[in-house]
Amino acid sequence: MSFELFISLRYLRARRKQAFISVISYISVAGVMLGVMAMMVVLAVMTGFGRDIQSKILGANAHIRVMSLSGKLDHRDKVMTRIEALEDVKATAPFIYSQIMLRCGSRVSGAILRGIDPSRAGRVVDLEKSVKGTDLSVLGGRDAPHGIILGKELSRTLTAYPGDEVYVVSPFGGSLTPVGGRIPHMKKFKVVGLFDSGMYDYDTSFAYVSIESAQQLLRLGRSVHGIEVKVDDIYSVERISRSIIDRLGAAYWTQDWMQTNKNLFSALKLEKTVMFIILALIILVAAFNIISTLIMMVMEKTKDIAILKSMGASSKSIMKIFVLDGLVIGVVGTILGVIGGSLLCFLLKRYEFVKLPSDVYYISTLPVRVEVLDVALIALSAMAISLLATIYPSYQASRLDPAAALRYE
Repeated sequence: MSFELFISLRYLRARRKQAFISVISYISVAGVMLGVMAMMVVLAVMTGFGRDIQSKILGANAHIRVMSLSGKLDHRDKVMTRIEALEDVKATAPFIYSQIMLRCGSRVSGAILRGIDPSRAGRVVDLEKSVKGTDLSVLGGRDAPHGIILGKELSRTLTAYPGDEVYVVSPFGGSLTPVGGRIPHMKKFKVVGLFDSGMYDYDTSFAYVSIESAQQLLRLGRSVHGIEVKVDDIYSVERISRSIIDRLGAAYWTQDWMQTNKNLFSALKLEKTVMFIILALIILVAAFNIISTLIMMVMEKTKDIAILKSMGASSKSIMKIFVLDGLVIGVVGTILGVIGGSLLCFLLKRYEFVKLPSDVYYISTLPVRVEVLDVALIALSAMAISLLATIYPSYQASRLDPAAALRYE
């Protein structure tokens, strides 16, 4: 152990007249600890919210959608085969996407009709998790009875539940009237299940039918609107989208999940950054305690500093002693804060004792996810602030003139 570290640790201990300085040191450690704990818990909850929303979005939407510039895609099997030949692609499935009207008795609601292939859709999106207790095969095929799966909130709006019949009205594909108007095409479906994604926007608007039923309703023949694609790395969708266009040609275009939800995730990222800055102020307050502690310590140890300088200690060594004092406070506070924050996050995740009102939020408990990168950033920020707090008191101690300090001793 260097003599600078030895002396700095001795200065932090309570001894007779210096007991008050030691108490302030403990308060400074506690301030850093509480700041680090608060930052860890808040960022873990916000990260948990972001990941939870992301999982719900990807549970109802594919990673990439491939569509034709003409609006309809005719040779779906050929296109899917060419896309699946790419190394990063895991699965594909055709889809139909259209706006419709739903009627059940006297109740009417707008909705988004999603035609899916029951045998392939589960490979691309996690529908089985949202459509609890219902197999997608109940949607039926071209010659089977027409089934429909409604979003939970949409079902409540229409008062249409499993076993009830609803009419699907499409403005596309209807027949012309003698005066040149168009009669909307209408088809009767039986509700065979409910869809609960946990996302209010999806649950109030989505209605799933088989792709054959959607083709008949919209008069598409054998065409579909596009191909949904699932990839290995969800954060590489931009690169994979370019590869798909290169393979298929300029007659196609793509849309990935990051483009579709860009504004939402940008807002979450900005909110997380702002919360990090705000909570860093807690550590900044603790840094002022560190400055106060070191200034009082320098005033108390004026005689000791003068003797050390008279014995040959350099100004650099004197400065190092008080820098180490502040760093010890910062490091101990950071370590205790990381331990306490990790423990609190574990308890929040394990026992879920913080409940959220289900009529306001889409979840009932706080989602907690601790990221190693967040923890490292918090720890480094706390220690950097603590280090900056030591500069002024340490510099003042190093400038002390031993002759002036010992003149009246």
